[in-house]
Amino acid sequence: MKHRPIAVVAGASSLALIVTLVAAAAPRDRYALTSANGIRFAEFKGYDGWQVIAPSDPADADGCGSSPPPGCIKVILGNPAMIKAYQAGFPLNGKPVPNGAALAKLEWRKGTDPESPYATIVPGALSGVSFMLKDSKRFLETDGWGYVTFEYDPASDTFKPSTNDPSVARTSCHECHTRGAKDRDFVYTDYAKR
Repeated sequence: MKHRPIAVVAGASSLALIVTLVAAAAPRDRYALTSANGIRFAEFKGYDGWQVIAPSDPADADGCGSSPPPGCIKVILGNPAMIKAYQAGFPLNGKPVPNGAALAKLEWRKGTDPESPYATIVPGALSGVSFMLKDSKRFLETDGWGYVTFEYDPASDTFKPSTNDPSVARTSCHECHTRGAKDRDFVYTDYAKR
């Protein structure tokens, strides 16, 4: 019986330890995340390539999640089903958004561009991403809409659901949309003229 040299065994063990440590330190795959209300990040795969509907610049820091001032910049994106609803005249046509339509709201802290020859506000650090998904059978309690926010941590390059409380995840966003956009199938954002 042949014995492996100690150096080979030690080298293989060291390599296995390094692979384990690198895997543990690597950012978690955002598409593996599920929110407290059962909405999976994977349901929005490809959102970063969706069409822009409109930007949003809240007038106060309260519209910027849990982050402190200097405020944020937001952009609202729509999947193809949502864009098709806008092209068909939503919200003025009075028709509800179809099942399968989704919106994404990307949020960045405000930053500046020191290279620009004039003062300009640009996206700084990513703060998070929120989604709305229309599924009238799945989200009965919230008038056919599912809502989720995933907060981003730049230090670890990872996302996490904004809450672990299923009742908050189900209803907190919808309460706001009920107050101001009920007659627009709970969607605030108009498709910006371009």
